[in-house]
Amino acid sequence: MAAAAGSGLQMATTRPCISSSSRRVFMGSTSMLGCESRENSWAKLTSSANIASVQPFFRSFSSTRPTFDRVMPKAMAESSDGSSSPGLPIDLRGKRAFIAGVADDNGYGWAIAKSLAAAGAEILVGTWVPALNIFETSLRRGKFDESRVLPDGSLMEITKVYPLDAVYDNLEDVPEDEVAETVKQDFGTIDILVHSLANGPEVLAFEAGRQHRIRVNTISAGPLRSRAAKAIGFIDTMIEYSIANAPLQKELSADEVGNAAAFLASPLASAITGAVIYVDNGLNAMGVGVDSPIFKDLNIPKDTKS
Repeated sequence: MAAAAGSGLQMATTRPCISSSSRRVFMGSTSMLGCESRENSWAKLTSSANIASVQPFFRSFSSTRPTFDRVMPKAMAESSDGSSSPGLPIDLRGKRAFIAGVADDNGYGWAIAKSLAAAGAEILVGTWVPALNIFETSLRRGKFDESRVLPDGSLMEITKVYPLDAVYDNLEDVPEDEVAETVKQDFGTIDILVHSLANGPEVLAFEAGRQHRIRVNTISAGPLRSRAAKAIGFIDTMIEYSIANAPLQKELSADEVGNAAAFLASPLASAITGAVIYVDNGLNAMGVGVDSPIFKDLNIPKDTKS
């Protein structure tokens, strides 16, 4: 459920030089999932841990749902003598980040950009071509100003917005004027790259790590009530299921995914690469609760042997 509910966000960190040979990181990729008959699929689901049925047991320990505070990263503060503040702050000052797939102010891409900016990084974004004019106009007219506010009260600055059309599956199909070349001409190098990915990070992490000492990690996020997710028609059901069955019974916020991305992009995660980090309130660790009230209106086979 968690895998279906969220997208994979690939993160490559350190300081790669964007060249024509690295354009592949901006391309869309595809994956194929094996399909089975509905009866066989539900037979496997019913043999999994039955989560919903134990909910009343755990709820009996507390009559109120716990509250969770939102946390936003801050850039490392400096004292008057120039020394760094104590603790383990996320410091991305002097780093340049490119976040692909930002088209509005309420999705994961925007939240990641905001968290990286809060930690001091310079922000570049790539926007899907059909949404580019609307996004740039809204940004210019101040419609996103409320969402741009950082923890210190300043507004997130986006240095440049690039048109990004990630529809290529093969490197040979990518035109020479692809966004990677444009970014290279404008800035030379970037330090942090964030984009969507359907496949796991293992192979890319090995190749990038051995050849360029670049770290590659993926965030598998839970369901979010973003504009894009609303288009699929049943995002509310996915969120209700997550709240009913995840260990942390709360709705996931985009900021929580942004914070995880800021951590992975920082020196604090210097030994983490090739990993899939689940940011979904723990839903990925649970079995599928096929007796959950969320599924009451679905036509689930009751007798898988017939």
